[in-house]
Amino acid sequence: MCGRYSFILEDEMIKERFGVTIRSAIYKARYNCAPTQKLAVISNENPGELSLYRWGFIPFWAKDISIGNKLINAKSETILEKPSFKNSFKSKRCLVLSDGFFEWKKGTVRTPFRITRRDGSAFAMAGIWDKWTNQEGEEIRSFAILTTVPNSLMEKIHDRMPVILDRDTEKKWIENSPDEALIELMKPCAASSLLAYPVSTLVNSSRYDSPEILEPVGDPLD
Repeated sequence: MCGRYSFILEDEMIKERFGVTIRSAIYKARYNCAPTQKLAVISNENPGELSLYRWGFIPFWAKDISIGNKLINAKSETILEKPSFKNSFKSKRCLVLSDGFFEWKKGTVRTPFRITRRDGSAFAMAGIWDKWTNQEGEEIRSFAILTTVPNSLMEKIHDRMPVILDRDTEKKWIENSPDEALIELMKPCAASSLLAYPVSTLVNSSRYDSPEILEPVGDPLD
C-alpha cells in the first residue's frame, strides 16, 4: 500500500528532471501528499505538461465521488482482472511524481518510515487515471498508484510497495506500449536503490504539511 508521499521539487527542477512545462499558479510543493488532494502527475493525455489530478481513483461510471476514497492504490498483479482499473491500464496511464513515500511498520506502536531514492533524486510511480463527470457537469480527473510485492528492504516495513519506475522506462509507461511491455515494468525496484528511515508521527495527520515531517527521528534500516 502507498497512502502518503511527498513531492517538493521547485518548478525549474521539475522541468529539468521530467521535461515538462509547468503552470506555476497550479503547482504547490507538498510534504505530506494525501488522498483527495490534487497532486502532480504527468499523464498520457498531456505528456508535455505537469497536471494536477485528484488522488483516489473515480471510475467514469461511478455514481458518487466517495468511491475514490477507497481506490487510492491498484494491485499490479490483478490490474487486468478488475473492471474498475482494466480500461485505464490500457488507455489512461500517468506518472505520479514523488521524492519519497511513507509507510507504517506494524508493531506495538505503528512506526512511520520515509522511503527515498538513496541518492535523494525524484522519481515517478506508475499510476492509472480516469475522468469522471459530476452532476454539475464538472470533469474530475483522478488517479491511483500501482503497487507490487515488496523488495528486501520494504518487506521489513510492509507487504506492499509502490511501483517505482526506472528513469529510462518512465516514458514507456505513458506511451502506447503493449500490455506485455507494461507488465514487465510493474516490478519492485532494487532494494539497493532505496533508503528507509523513521520519521515523526506528525505525518499521521494530513493536516501537517511542513518540512519537519521529512526529518529522521532514528537510524535508517540496514
